[in-house]
Amino acid sequence: MKIGIIGLGLIGGSLFRDLKKEYDVIAVSQSQNGDGIFKTYDVLKDRELVFVCTAMNKTLAVLDELENILLPETVVTDVCSLKKFVSEKQRPYKFIPSHPMAGTEHKGFENSLEGLFKGAKWVITGEQNEKLLSVIKYLGAVPVFTTAEKHDEAAAMISHMPMVIAQALMLAAKDNPLALEIASSGFRDMTRLALSNEEMACDMVTMNHKNIEQSILKLYKAIGELTNGDYPKTITELKNIRSKMFK
Repeated sequence: MKIGIIGLGLIGGSLFRDLKKEYDVIAVSQSQNGDGIFKTYDVLKDRELVFVCTAMNKTLAVLDELENILLPETVVTDVCSLKKFVSEKQRPYKFIPSHPMAGTEHKGFENSLEGLFKGAKWVITGEQNEKLLSVIKYLGAVPVFTTAEKHDEAAAMISHMPMVIAQALMLAAKDNPLALEIASSGFRDMTRLALSNEEMACDMVTMNHKNIEQSILKLYKAIGELTNGDYPKTITELKNIRSKMFK
């Protein structure tokens, strides 16, 4: 299969490293150079599957540009952590919005790595397509189908809100010198997401703020229920739920 990748940051770079071992892969990147890496989109016109791995604020412009280049039968997917905003326009190619639930707090091609998607969920909010599914399964990821609206609500709860909370924890602690001096593994793990890519973080908060606000309200309600309920029993139940989520 002929595959194209636009953008060689953490996600695009990791795709490039994994897929070139099995497929005919080329990439378009303005920041990286090397074998199989080009600067213009016209090299993608014969590709069967194209991954758009640019920042969210640039994705719509890229999808528009591809309308002038790709064939109608070309399958195109994006990797944005929001799905509703990319789903509102009909495309002349086969556009299937998706989101791999994988990544780190680091950014850039230099931090991309093989095996990033192994065992990860890969959310798809479009139709089932065998070409895309075969590549996702080759990467070792697990496809999950849902709607764009449900995806964005869930992403706010388990990804975007935790990032904001991690940043808020750092903001709350920054003026307490002793807290910063004695902070250990618990605080380190709780605030890891505060290191998220600044551009991605701004896109998340700007474009999904309503869902994030609702998630924070639910968190506030949950804190009240936790402190007013049977605390030991609740903690045991939550531990059981978490152990099933992350086997």
